[in-house]
Amino acid sequence: MAVLSSAPLQFVASIPPATRVITAATVVLSLLYYFLRWSGTEPAAMPWLVLIPGSSIFYPWTFSTSAFVESTIIELLFTLITIPPSLRYLERLWGAVETAKFVAVTVTVSNIIAFGLNWLEYMVLGSPDFLYGQAYHGQMALQVGVLVAFTQVIPEHQVQLFGVLKARVKTLPMSYVTFSTVMCIIGFQCPFIIIQFGWLVSYIWLRFYKKNNGEVLSGGPAYGDRSETFAFVSWFPPFIHAPITLLANTAHTLATKFHLIPTGSIDVEAGGYTQLPGGARAEAERRRAMALKALDQRVASGASSPAPPARAPNGSLPASRPGPSSLSEAPTPAAASAEPSAKETSQDG
Repeated sequence: MAVLSSAPLQFVASIPPATRVITAATVVLSLLYYFLRWSGTEPAAMPWLVLIPGSSIFYPWTFSTSAFVESTIIELLFTLITIPPSLRYLERLWGAVETAKFVAVTVTVSNIIAFGLNWLEYMVLGSPDFLYGQAYHGQMALQVGVLVAFTQVIPEHQVQLFGVLKARVKTLPMSYVTFSTVMCIIGFQCPFIIIQFGWLVSYIWLRFYKKNNGEVLSGGPAYGDRSETFAFVSWFPPFIHAPITLLANTAHTLATKFHLIPTGSIDVEAGGYTQLPGGARAEAERRRAMALKALDQRVASGASSPAPPARAPNGSLPASRPGPSSLSEAPTPAAASAEPSAKETSQDG
């Protein structure tokens, strides 16, 4: 009995601290929401718990805490199945502080963007439903953010969905964003549009602002992941790469001009980017992704083969110009330098 009673405690103790706190907050706030709904309270009357664009400006903590409220049991179960194991994996790579910062930035900034969008829609269309008829909550932004993080760390890893579908990790974020786009088009802006904001915010954070754990050659910390395999254009199909590249380069130039992007040391020995935290497996996945991308580009461009030699009018091949053999006839530098000395000696004699 002692062993059985201590097993749950040992399991809880094995969970990293940031993951433990985030999971506990999700369970507690979601159960509180269910209790209030069961007692007859409407979501619009809970601006201190969920994000109501017209009211929550007086409760600024909801820009962060509303992400820990799942409105249905199914959503709560799905979150508990996906988020804690994912954060546990990332926290062992990044550490508790960087994991907590990633979660806070992803959910908070995504909610701020959604809040601003609803106010903009209200000012343009004049409908009060955009302020008081929509309540943002849940961890959809964090879910897509975790997928973006996995795309950075293990892009070529293959996962099996529902025991049937197989997909590479790097294809999952845009699949989730596409699902969000479809739901917004058919009229479900809240809360599904938060997925798109979560994807963009988490990518920008990991690309430019996340502080890496490892030290680089110059001794300073490196921020973000500037490798080509994690470039913004890599999220989109090839036929729109040109306008996306122009847009991304323009935004990067402006951000650099106004010093919005932190500068950090670059590990030149690692091909221009810092080695990813997490050891050899993450680094091997990254190098494999870079090799696959280079191979795809080479195949797509079609490496031109050398043209065959032209034939003479009589049909015979032209005679090749005799040249020194690479092994025996080519003069070595020492021999070439010795020839003038020999000539000078003979003239002196």
